[in-house]
Amino acid sequence: MKSIEIGANTLSYDDTGEGPVLLLLSGWCQDHRLFKTLVPELANTNRVIRLDWRGHGEHRSHDGDFTTSEQADDVIAFLDKMNIDALVPVSTSHGGWANIEITDRLGTARIPRSVVIDWIQTTPDEAFFSMIDHIQDRTNWENGRGDFFNYWIGDTENQDIVNHVNDEMAKYSFEMWARSGREIAKAYRKWGNPMQRMAVLKQKRPITHIYSQPFEPEYAQAQLDFAAGNDWYMPNKLPGRTHFPTLEQPKIVAETIRAFVA
Repeated sequence: MKSIEIGANTLSYDDTGEGPVLLLLSGWCQDHRLFKTLVPELANTNRVIRLDWRGHGEHRSHDGDFTTSEQADDVIAFLDKMNIDALVPVSTSHGGWANIEITDRLGTARIPRSVVIDWIQTTPDEAFFSMIDHIQDRTNWENGRGDFFNYWIGDTENQDIVNHVNDEMAKYSFEMWARSGREIAKAYRKWGNPMQRMAVLKQKRPITHIYSQPFEPEYAQAQLDFAAGNDWYMPNKLPGRTHFPTLEQPKIVAETIRAFVA
C-alpha cells in the first residue's frame, strides 16, 4: 500500500489498472483487504483505487475523534490531490453513509453514478439500535460485536471471510468500534434509512445496491417498491449467504459493477 497525507492524517491506498476510475471504500473497522479478491477482477477493465479511512488500514493512528462527514472530507481531499475528475465510488456496509455524502457534494459531473454494497436499506428496529449501543459500551462491546460477527458470517466455510471477521475486523480497537456505532446510529436516527437519504440527493443519478443479506423477502420487496417510484435506484440481489459479497463472490460482484457502470 502507498501512503498519502490528508490534513493531519496519513491514509493508505493503492492504485491498479487503467480505464474509468472505481474508488473502493470499506465499512467501518474494515480496510482494503476486504477487496483483495475483487480488485483483480475489476482491474481488467478499470483503474481501481482502494482507499482506507482515517485510522484504518496500515495507518491506525489518527488525529482524534472524527465523524462520517470528516470521512467524506478526507475522500474529497484525496481525489483533489490525485487529480481525479470523474469516478464511481463503490462502498460496502455503512461506508455507504460517507459515500452518499461524497456523491451528494461532488455532483453528477464528477460522480455520474454510485455503487453501495450490502448496506441495510430499510429502517432498523430497536433491536438493531440495542446491538449498536452494545458496541459503544466498554463493559460489553466484544459481546455486542460478536452478535454482528455471527450474523455476518452465517454458515460460510469461506476462510477469507472467516479471517476477515475474526482476525482483520477483530483487530480494531474499542474506540473505533464505539465510534462506528455512534455514527451509524446517528445516521439512521437522522435519515430513517439509506433510501430516504438518497431520495434527497441534490442531483439524482443511477445508484445500485448490490447485496446478499438480509434474506427476508420483505427486505427485497421494500427496495423494489422504492425503485418503482425512483427509477435511478437499482437493487441487485445476489445469491450469496454472507455480509461480504466482495469476498464470497468477487467475480459476480465485478460483473455486476461493470454492467452497471457501462
